[in-house]
Amino acid sequence: MPVPKVRAKWRPPLALIVYAVLLTVMTLPVLIVIWFRATEASANRMEPVEIVALVVVLVLTLAVAYVLTRTITGPIDALIARTDEIARGGKAAIRPLESYGTREIAVLSQSFLDLAGKLVDRTEYVRSFAAHVSHELKSPLTAIRGAAELLRDDDAERPMTKAQRLHFLDNIVADAVRLDALLQRLRELAQAETPMTEGASSVASIMALLRQRFPALDISGTGDTETSIALPEEAALIIFANLAHNALQHGATLLELKVSAEARTALILVRDDGSGISEANRDRIFQPFFSTRREEGGTGMGLGIVHAMLSSHGGTIHLRQATGGAEFEIAIPLLSQRG
Repeated sequence: MPVPKVRAKWRPPLALIVYAVLLTVMTLPVLIVIWFRATEASANRMEPVEIVALVVVLVLTLAVAYVLTRTITGPIDALIARTDEIARGGKAAIRPLESYGTREIAVLSQSFLDLAGKLVDRTEYVRSFAAHVSHELKSPLTAIRGAAELLRDDDAERPMTKAQRLHFLDNIVADAVRLDALLQRLRELAQAETPMTEGASSVASIMALLRQRFPALDISGTGDTETSIALPEEAALIIFANLAHNALQHGATLLELKVSAEARTALILVRDDGSGISEANRDRIFQPFFSTRREEGGTGMGLGIVHAMLSSHGGTIHLRQATGGAEFEIAIPLLSQRG
């Protein structure tokens, strides 16, 4: 969608308007003095008190103009200059102004800095994401191309054995499956980055769907599992399915969900009995494309999708310390508190 442009035409600067208004106000006492002198014909020259009054009015007008310039036009001009600097310099240029003048300009500046920070972060995220996606797609595509070329260039005099041919075909199928899994994860991540329409679900309904999808897992729930949370069922299924899939990949046979409802938030503890997460990897598990099972076809996007999906619906997730397996704590607004 193209960015709408402000229609180009001459517009007076704010400083010009401020000084014009003040000068207009200043003319009032001048006109009053002229009026009285015109009605008093005997007054041949201005009295000292009149001169003093006009000087005082002039000084006060200039003082007010200086205050308005310092508190309004100055910070606005500085904010405009900072906008241009951020557009050229990126994140390094996102820093507070030296002076804000008024509370409203301070609030506006903070909102602008927050928005600029998010936009720069998003730009860096997209750049990094594109690099990771290119790398992830390149490996299986290269393998498929290599296997296909070997099959195409098979020497008629020394043909491949049936086992060799099946080996290359199996590699092509495996890499195609990996590409399909990666594209599915990308679709889920796109859904996570774009919030779905508002809806509701419960842990009890999600557990029923998880049991159908993951029959190898013993899935149980305790606590307020019937409580309605502000999470559409499709989004909730993506979140908990990724957690269940990760647990299964790490050798888990049990998945427990414990739900407790507070005044505004539902807390969901998700625990499995798998191999767990090492201390060295605890700070990296939510990074996109980080995987300890890349050789087995892991894409490293599951927990990143979970984090993005929860964030887009006002929720959070973090890894808890656990003696065995992995345990996550999810916080999501209750349905009645959403919005």
